[in-house]
Amino acid sequence: MRFSRTAALLLLATLAATPVLAAQGSSALDPSVPPMRALIERFSADQATLLSVYADPLAPAARARNAAFYREQHALLATIDFNALDQEGKADYLSFANLLTQLEHQLALDERQWSEVAPLLPFAPAIFALEDARRRMERPDPQKAAAQLSELTLTVTASRKALEAKVKDASPADRINAWRAAADLEQLTTQLQHWFDLWNGYDPTFTWWAAQPYKQAAAALKDQSTFLREKLSGIAPDDKATVLGTPIGREALLQQLDDAMIPYSPEELITMAKSQLAWCQQEMVQASRELGYGDDWHKALEAVKNSYVEPGKQPELIRSLALEGEQFAEDRALVTVPPLAKETWRMEMMSPERQLVSPFFLGGDTILVSYPTDTMTYDQRMMSMRGNNPAFSHATVFHELIPGHWLQQFMTARYRPYRQAFSSGFWIEGNAFYWEMLYWDLGYDATPQQRIGALFWRMHRCARVIFSLSFHLGAMTTQQAIDLLVSEVGHERDNATAEVRRSVNGDYDPLYQCSYMLGALQFRALRHELVDSGKLTSRQYHDAILEENMMPLPVLRALLTGEKLTPDWKPHWRFLDEVK
Repeated sequence: MRFSRTAALLLLATLAATPVLAAQGSSALDPSVPPMRALIERFSADQATLLSVYADPLAPAARARNAAFYREQHALLATIDFNALDQEGKADYLSFANLLTQLEHQLALDERQWSEVAPLLPFAPAIFALEDARRRMERPDPQKAAAQLSELTLTVTASRKALEAKVKDASPADRINAWRAAADLEQLTTQLQHWFDLWNGYDPTFTWWAAQPYKQAAAALKDQSTFLREKLSGIAPDDKATVLGTPIGREALLQQLDDAMIPYSPEELITMAKSQLAWCQQEMVQASRELGYGDDWHKALEAVKNSYVEPGKQPELIRSLALEGEQFAEDRALVTVPPLAKETWRMEMMSPERQLVSPFFLGGDTILVSYPTDTMTYDQRMMSMRGNNPAFSHATVFHELIPGHWLQQFMTARYRPYRQAFSSGFWIEGNAFYWEMLYWDLGYDATPQQRIGALFWRMHRCARVIFSLSFHLGAMTTQQAIDLLVSEVGHERDNATAEVRRSVNGDYDPLYQCSYMLGALQFRALRHELVDSGKLTSRQYHDAILEENMMPLPVLRALLTGEKLTPDWKPHWRFLDEVK
C-alpha cells in the first residue's frame, strides 16, 4: 500500500520498537498480536476491501491492482525477521509466502484465459472504461455518455456480423471460447448496469440523454451473449447433455500442484487413483456377494439405491445418522467435541431448485437435506430418493457435521482464526473425507449395504482425481469423464453429467476435485506417522489439526513433527508412500 511521509515516520518508530521486524520498514501492524498474525489479518482485511471496490475480476484495472497488492504483500513479508519467529510464526511465514505465490500464479492463468476470449468481446474495453469512471465516482458528461453507449451498440453489432460468418466452420476450441465468452459477457453486462444505475434517475440530464442508448446497448449485449452460447458454441437452451470446459494444460497443472505442495506429477496421481478405485471395486464385489448378487456389484448398488425411506421420513433418518456419527467419535475418544458444537447444528430442507445443482445434501452448521417435494417430476423424485438412500447417507452425514465440516467450522472460528486465509480444499474437504476413511477402518460401516454406501463415495473421489486431471491434461473428454462415473462408480447419468459440468466449467479451481482424495491421504499418512507410532493419541492428533487451523498440510506436518523450518524451506513429503 502507499503511505504519506508522516505515516512512514510512524512506521519507522514502530519498527524500532518491534525487534522481530527487520529495520527497513513495514506497514504499521497490530502490536497486540504476533507479527505474522498481524500481517495475515491485515492482508485478509485489505484483500476484502479491494475486492469490494475492484469487483469485476475481468477488468484490467482489477488485475493490475491485485498484482500490485501481491507485490506489496511480498515486500511487507520481507520485512519480517524469520529467524526471530517461533515455530508457529515460521509456519505462518511459509504459508503466507506460498499463498501469495498461488494468487500470483492464478492471476497469470486468469490473464491467459481472458486473452483467449477477449477477441470475441472487442467492446469490453468500452465497458471497462465506464466501470473505472464509476469506481472513481466521476460524474459522466450526459451527452458524451449517450454517445459512448451508442458506439458500444454499434461495436457489438459489428462483432456479431463478423462472428456469424464463422459459425459453420467453428472448431472445438472456437466453441469452448464462445461458451466462456458468453459467461464473461454476462459479467460485463452486470458491470455496465451498475454504472448506469448509479446515475439513472438521480441525475435528470443523464437519464434524458442516456436511458434509451443504455436500453439499446443492454439489449445488444444480451443478444450477443445468446448468440455466443447458442449459435457459436452450439448449446441450445434445453441442452442438458453437452458439457464444455477448458483444459489448462500440463504445465499449468504442474504449477498448481507445486503451489499446493503436492510433490507428484499428474500421471502419478492418476495411477494412484486408479489403484484406489480398483481396491474399492474389489470391496464392492465382496459386499455384493454377501447380498447375494455375486460379482455384479452394479446390481448390489441398485438394490442399495432402492432402499430409500418413504416421503416424510428423511429428516428423521438424517438426525439419527448425525447423532450416530457424533457418538462414534466420542465413544472412541477420537476428537474433542465441545458441548456447544453438539447443541447448535441445525437442519433445513433443500429447495427443489437447489437440488437440480446439488442433488445430495450439504453441510456446515446447517445440514441441508436433499429429498423430493410434491412439485418435482416423478423422475426427479426417484433420482433424489435413490441418491439419498440410508446407506449413502450413513457414509456422509458425519462428513458434513461432526466430526466433519461443522466441527471444522466451529473450531476454526475459535482457534487461530486468522489462518482461515489459507483455506483450501485439501484441508477442508480432505479432512472430512479422511474421517470417512478412518470410520471405515474402525468398522463404522458394519453391514454390506453400509459398506456399499461408503465405497460409492470413495470411488466417486477416486474418479474425480482420474477425470479432472486427465481432462486438464487433454487426455480425456467430458463425455469420457461422464462415462467413467457411470460405469466405474455407478452414478446416474444425469448426476454424472452435472458432476463433470461443475468440475470443468470454471466454477472450481482445477485441483479442487482432487483435493478430497489427496488431502485425505495426507491426513492419513500423518496419522500413521504420529498416532500409529504412539507419539500422539488419536484425540491429540485430531485436536491439533483443528486447533492449528487451516494451512498447507506439509506445513502442518512440519509443525506437528517439530521439523526445522528455514525461509527457503520446501516440502518433499512423499505422503503416498505412507498409505500403500
